[in-house]
Amino acid sequence: MKTDNKDKGLDRREFLRRLGLGAAAVAGATLTGCGPKATQLSVEGTATGEIPTDKMTYRVNPKTGDRVSILGYGCMRWPTVAGNSGRDNDDEMDQEMINRLVDYAIAHGVNYFDTSPAYCKGRSEHATGIALSRHTRDKYFIATKLSNFAPATWSREASIEMYHNSMRELQTDYIDYMLLHNVGKGADAMAEFSARYLDNGVLDFLIAEREAGRIRNLGFSYHGDIRVFDFLLENHDKYQWDFVQIQLNYLDWHHAREMNPSNTDAEYLYAELEKRGIPAIVMEPLLGGRLSKMHDHVVARLKQREPERSVASWAFRYAGTMPNVLTVLSGMTFMEHLQDNLRTYCPLEPLNDDEISYLYATADLMLQFPTIPCNDCKYCMPCPYGIDIPANLLHYNKCVNEGNLPENEQAENYRQARRAFLIGYDRSVPKLRQANHCIGCNQCSPQCPQQIDIPAELRRIDLFAEQLRRSSTSV
Repeated sequence: MKTDNKDKGLDRREFLRRLGLGAAAVAGATLTGCGPKATQLSVEGTATGEIPTDKMTYRVNPKTGDRVSILGYGCMRWPTVAGNSGRDNDDEMDQEMINRLVDYAIAHGVNYFDTSPAYCKGRSEHATGIALSRHTRDKYFIATKLSNFAPATWSREASIEMYHNSMRELQTDYIDYMLLHNVGKGADAMAEFSARYLDNGVLDFLIAEREAGRIRNLGFSYHGDIRVFDFLLENHDKYQWDFVQIQLNYLDWHHAREMNPSNTDAEYLYAELEKRGIPAIVMEPLLGGRLSKMHDHVVARLKQREPERSVASWAFRYAGTMPNVLTVLSGMTFMEHLQDNLRTYCPLEPLNDDEISYLYATADLMLQFPTIPCNDCKYCMPCPYGIDIPANLLHYNKCVNEGNLPENEQAENYRQARRAFLIGYDRSVPKLRQANHCIGCNQCSPQCPQQIDIPAELRRIDLFAEQLRRSSTSV
């Protein structure tokens, strides 16, 4: 992501001093291994206790008057019967558990559910529709998207059929919040947007559907090329966007472009929406989990400030503190994730200026670690050569965060870190799916919303792993 500590001239003692950590705080941030079962739950912790059912914070949609829960349920990661996420696997969806999650969320005030024809490998809308249809329609708002990513779906007929199929799958005759999906993506993002929505008359169709009441709010989710974002807002008088979904978190607020020149700082995106009175819906408040799985020293910094709160709660409170945010989306696969977020938002305790400054300082310090800005969205998959691209990148990031990325053989923890990286790599990523199988075809990078040069990162990981394997130090 950025430079390492050595390049910055920042040794371990100076780094800890700037973090404001004493020895006891660092000792509490126990390092864990890089194996697939390793977690940071002992570091993060989660709050406990009863969750009130009548304390959810709501925001009012200025157009419709809808009272929307500040916590929105992202339906990209519904659970499977195998106990994992349907976003990543072909396992059967666990409809019973999905129903339980939806019931619990609604009982505690959540009323915004965000899905897409593409989520959970095409199964999210169906599972979401079953779960929601068991409740009266006035209990929830449905958000879905026109996810016509493939050129074969860019025709007017195919796009309109996708829209109608969403209604069938969701068992509804109107959509509360309809989005043009993944706007700004592609090598020529403006040309792609025109082909998907303008040249074929699909945007005109959706506007007509809004006028007919079958779409109550029309917006778009933005990823990537700022020229497309600016074009759509410059034409707000024509299109009358009811909301826009943006990536917003305390790391991206000032550093999105610094981490990746193709991205845009959230501060700019939010300000452009706010001055036009367009509500923002927040995606990636945890930056693909990166703001809950940080370097142990950064975790200790946050836990020292608020020992009873989870690390993730800082990011959710930050996003919810912004007054022009209508709802903050979280993809919650497991009940404990839902409960932790409910504790944050039932009710929301907005951050004060001092706490926001503390988070910005934390974000500045996070840039000292050379992580790869992968959000595990899996848009780069499948790889034609069988590489598990996100697993390779995330294993590397995990070892960075846990201090298991040895700089050289003279490093104090070299033997331990080398062992953790190599053994954890083989456990996390099957050998036939590791980075050394990349041939540089680059079919993946154009699909990445974070604009990562994936072949270059895979080569870097492979080179690093090979150097560790050749080391004379025995594992």
